[in-house]
Parts: sequence; C-alpha cells; structure tokens
Amino acid sequence: MNQLETQMVVSEITKDLREGDILFARIPRYLFKKVAEATDSWTNHVGIVLKRDGHWVVAESVIPFVQLTPLEKFLSRSESGYLCQKRLCFEISATQLQAIYAEMQKQIGTLYHLGFKFDSKRTFCSKLVYEVFQRALGVEVGQIQQFRDLLETHPNPRQAKRFWWWYFWGFIPWERRFVSPANQLNAGILNTVYLGSRLRSQKREISSY
Repeated sequence: MNQLETQMVVSEITKDLREGDILFARIPRYLFKKVAEATDSWTNHVGIVLKRDGHWVVAESVIPFVQLTPLEKFLSRSESGYLCQKRLCFEISATQLQAIYAEMQKQIGTLYHLGFKFDSKRTFCSKLVYEVFQRALGVEVGQIQQFRDLLETHPNPRQAKRFWWWYFWGFIPWERRFVSPANQLNAGILNTVYLGSRLRSQKREISSY
C-alpha cells in the first residue's frame, strides 16, 4: 500500500481493534504470491495484534526472525486492498491476554523456517499464530496439515505440485506437517471484523451470482 492508503486503513481498523486480533495480509512479491496460489488463497502472511508502550504492533514471523512490527509498517507491506482482520469468537480475558504476551515473548527472536516445517525449533508466520494461541489459550487457529493433504484439496493440483517441486528443489516433503495462512483464514473459531476494499468487492461479486 502507498502511504496515504496505509494511513486510511490504519484509521479504519483502529476504530475496532483489539489485542489478540489476527491480521491476514498479501505480500506482493513473486515468491509470496506463488505460495498463496499454491495454497489456493489470496493471503500469504499473518500476524497477531498487540500493544507495546501504548502503540499498536503486530507480532509476526519474518525473515530472519520473529519480531514486533509497528501496525502501520505491517499494513504498508500488504498489497493494496488485501487485508482481513479476524477475531476469536469469544472474549479474551485479561489473564488470557497476559498468557498471550508471555508466550509471544518466548517466541521473539526465533529464526524463520523457509521450508515451512512445523516440527522444527524454527518457525514461520502461520506456525507462530497457531502456537501462541494453542499454548496460551488452548485453542487451535487453523488445522495442521501435511503437504499431501494440501495437494489433494487444491483445485489445480498439477499447478500446485509444479510450484512445490520447484520450491523444494525437486523433492516435495509429502509427510511434512505445516499450517498455512489460507487454512487459518477460514478457521471456524475466528470472526471477520474488517475486509480490505478488494476483498469486499470480490465478496459482493460472488454474492450477486
């Protein structure tokens, strides 16, 4: 997003923004966009909204490690019109929020895993979100899958397989466990709070059929 649009989106979502909200974004870089396509979704990045020194930040796993990013900077990296704000379907208590902060503090500085391996000491954006909520609150945001499951449910499995074959240098780890932003976006435990302009437009077009 450009600076003006970023400021407008910040103004919109901060009208109803809470700690513990989850932001789904679309990083407009070639590799990230191909990952989104291979998971049959528009989104390829996700983070958790928190506060630091009174300012909104987003806890996210990026290259090279987990960090807290100012909200405006997080939003500015997303493609124009592509943003979704989600919230747990139940109220987060003060005690639960403290648990989220405590778990997130343990994750700060954890190195990024380029191979999206869930069973690793390293992490990636959707794994971070999954583990923080699972360990802090005992709830699962999304479902852990295997790469085999992903290809079986993809509407264009050949295309997805070609990408992952290229990404993993000719060897797709079929049994590898992972969780994706696409999977989390549709988690039943989350309610939608805000949709970016392009997503709202697409939703209207679909509903008009």
